[in-house]
Amino acid sequence: MAMESLNSEIEMRSRNLPHWTRDGAVYWVTFRLADSLPQEKVAQLKAEREEWALQNPEPWTAEQQRDSATRFTKPVQTWLDAGYGSCVLGRSIIRKHVCNWLLRFDGTRLRLHAAVIMPNHVHALVEPLGESELSDLLKGIKGASARLVNQALGRSGVFWMDESYDRIVRNSKEYAYFLRYIRENPVKAQLAEAEYWLYFMKS
Repeated sequence: MAMESLNSEIEMRSRNLPHWTRDGAVYWVTFRLADSLPQEKVAQLKAEREEWALQNPEPWTAEQQRDSATRFTKPVQTWLDAGYGSCVLGRSIIRKHVCNWLLRFDGTRLRLHAAVIMPNHVHALVEPLGESELSDLLKGIKGASARLVNQALGRSGVFWMDESYDRIVRNSKEYAYFLRYIRENPVKAQLAEAEYWLYFMKS
């Protein structure tokens, strides 16, 4: 993994979640189905996060970042792995559409380092290439796959949650951690092999 750009300038864009960008970076990305989390828990967590942010103004220390992850990121991952919602990505014919779009521009607009498609969410390590922007790449992947999946299911409407979570992979240690997380995610969720898709870039 190329880490030469770790000291380059970072730009932040914010909506409901923080989105960080940096030229040449690899990103840890999570996006999920629209019905993948119980809304009452999401609302409660959002209120707690807003209160925590008021008491912990940025810039955050490393300890504050760890505290934020423990309080607000890990619970979401636990809920996702519990298999809430329709979990249609657990069906191979549906999952294939998402898989195809994750790989569609691999090597041209992006480099997909690793990914796992779980029944109700996706984790990926993505490196935008050239002038490609992460936000545009995710918009394309999610938009195109949603259209195909809705057609396959004979329905319309929102498929993916609008917001995606992304963060810059800051060093080799983090990179190794996220690779391990992707590999172990289906095991921790006790999924059968037919219920998920796992991908690792060839070295």
